[in-house]
Amino acid sequence: MRYLKIGLFGLLTLALFVTGGILVRHQIEKPAPWDTANFLETARQYDVEILRDTYGVPYIYGPRDEDVAYGLGFAHSEDDFETIESTALMVRGELAAYEGADAAVTDYLSHFFGVWEGIERDYSSFDPELRRVMEAYADGVNLFAALHPEQRRSGFTPLTGKDVAAGFVFRTPFFYGLDQTLKGLFGPTRAHAVAQDPLLKQSTIKVLTDPLHYLKGSNGWAIAPHRSSDETTRLLVNSHQPFTGPVAWYEVRLKSDEGWDAAGGTFPGAPFMLHGATRHLGWANTVNKPDLADVFVLDMHPEDKMLYRMDGKWLSLESHEVAIRVKLWGPFFWTVNREVLRSVHGPVMRTDHGTYGVRYAGMGETNQAAQYYALNKATNFAEWRAAMNMHLLPSINYIYADEKGNIAYLYNAQSPKRLSGWDWSGYLPGDRSDLIWHEFYDLEEMPFIINPSSGFVFNANNTPFRATAEADNVDPASYPETMGIETRMTNRGLRAEELLSADSAISEADFKRYKYDLAYSTRSETKALIDEVLNTDLSSDPALLAAQEVLAQWDLKTDQGNRQAALAVLTTQPFIIAQLRGNPAPDLLDSFKEAVTTLRENFGRIDPEWGDVNRMIRGSVDMPLDGAPDMLRAIYGAPGEDGRLTAVAGDTFFMFVSWDEEGNQKIETVHQFGSATLDEESVHYDDQAPLFARKEMKPIYMDKLELEKHLSARYRPGML
Repeated sequence: MRYLKIGLFGLLTLALFVTGGILVRHQIEKPAPWDTANFLETARQYDVEILRDTYGVPYIYGPRDEDVAYGLGFAHSEDDFETIESTALMVRGELAAYEGADAAVTDYLSHFFGVWEGIERDYSSFDPELRRVMEAYADGVNLFAALHPEQRRSGFTPLTGKDVAAGFVFRTPFFYGLDQTLKGLFGPTRAHAVAQDPLLKQSTIKVLTDPLHYLKGSNGWAIAPHRSSDETTRLLVNSHQPFTGPVAWYEVRLKSDEGWDAAGGTFPGAPFMLHGATRHLGWANTVNKPDLADVFVLDMHPEDKMLYRMDGKWLSLESHEVAIRVKLWGPFFWTVNREVLRSVHGPVMRTDHGTYGVRYAGMGETNQAAQYYALNKATNFAEWRAAMNMHLLPSINYIYADEKGNIAYLYNAQSPKRLSGWDWSGYLPGDRSDLIWHEFYDLEEMPFIINPSSGFVFNANNTPFRATAEADNVDPASYPETMGIETRMTNRGLRAEELLSADSAISEADFKRYKYDLAYSTRSETKALIDEVLNTDLSSDPALLAAQEVLAQWDLKTDQGNRQAALAVLTTQPFIIAQLRGNPAPDLLDSFKEAVTTLRENFGRIDPEWGDVNRMIRGSVDMPLDGAPDMLRAIYGAPGEDGRLTAVAGDTFFMFVSWDEEGNQKIETVHQFGSATLDEESVHYDDQAPLFARKEMKPIYMDKLELEKHLSARYRPGML
């Protein structure tokens, strides 16, 4: 969501406000009544115990799944209530009333997507057990909020199960890049040409190559027993996310007597483990970005702005008005009334250069939580596959492994069945019903690799057509171009392919060493950018020529002591960030010059050690880091006034999971900070940061008796 706000804020906020709002003065609201006694009484309905290990990681035990969900809601609130509350307000479309114009974008999009219309329509039809789990999680959050009024925002009403369900509906489309599709609508001119009817073209259809586009990061690998040195199945769970905010990982261990037995990561407001491992199996997620959204240019009536043409007839747009309240200062708010429109295509946006209908995967789907719950309860490959066959999640790659030695890679996507022959990479004419897709390809029709003979699968946001050894990869020709499946290889994908392919007996030490790999591939885009700088004639500028000579010595690695990495990464990182945000690439020579200036002014030299520039800064911790953008050791740094980069995204919470030939499980994890996300007074605010910086791990205790030897706290919510 942080990147969503960066990409859309300026354009969409302008679009919201230029039509005018009413500046009104409101009295500061009195806090909504919260009856602490009522929430304490609710707590007695749940039987849950929270144990925290020496790193503060919550292990939550209860007889029923809903007891465990209640404990998760309370424990996560102890560590990060502010983000859970902000996420709920964002999903409700109410955050701008508290945080001002920066939040107006997400408030509007909640209405634009029709999140709450869908939830109000469908929630009562959800499985009763699923509803009980989501409502129990909300009860746990509410107990904490009732006990800590100083942390609760005035006017925030208690969290509900509907809020929890709505959070999944709101978040999921952004993982496949819907924000970039919407951003294109708010430029000064139309972003794409309107596709022509292929029957009217006089020449062959031109196949367009997608522009260089950064895929939001993550790594996932699985190794079968016969590919390992000791008959062990191995899994890497290594999502790359922002370090803080609504999509930052929180580590938890969940155990009920009803079969919920998992450890892994979740997001604020989510009552399930989103990736990780059970005793019997595990999975990693990486972002994929198939073409799952289309923009249709509506042919509007010349005199009636509510009519659009469809198959030669005029149809009326559906319309309703929403009020977005934006905090300014003190008691002042800016209230903007905006129309929310829909056509038969989906939600509609009006701009200066046209009126557009948007259709996207996941539109109208409200029960994504059911699939996560089923994944959490799966005990074998058949049950896990049945959960995936629910096909409720619009995107995300899955890398799977289990205690039986099965491994798999699944390119999960709700890929639309589109009319062939059209160029679906641009905008489509909005007056033809035959272009409005209604069906998706079945999951079995997506790239799916199960137990390849090579014994390994991987994904690092690269094309699904290179997910294992060449002989075991799926054939791109088997998938129609209308699916819009990406073909790009990230550096991480290239390095995973190079490292795993070359090792026929991968040991535990090898597996970890490969995850922490610090090299750019000689085939990577970064290497191509460096070569472009090196091939530029800089003889007229002695300072740049000297810097060019330093850059020529770079070995494509980013170890802490590397003296060329700083210049190389500062030169190339702006390109990766621009790609991430969907912005035009900067001028390469300007980026190189700026890198030279930054290093000289802040470090007195253009070749400082990389660890002096690249830092882990958290609480009392200020340590050097290796790694860089688009590396298997992924670190994305934000520049400070002193020229240093503070790590803000990339490697976050991740896991090594394995089962030996006797079926014994081992799980090691690390979080970039610690369990106490916001409490600067807590020892767990930064206690894992040194581990993270030193590339060390800590154990997860799936056995409660073993956990008992490593406790820092034990308690029951509501009975403190």
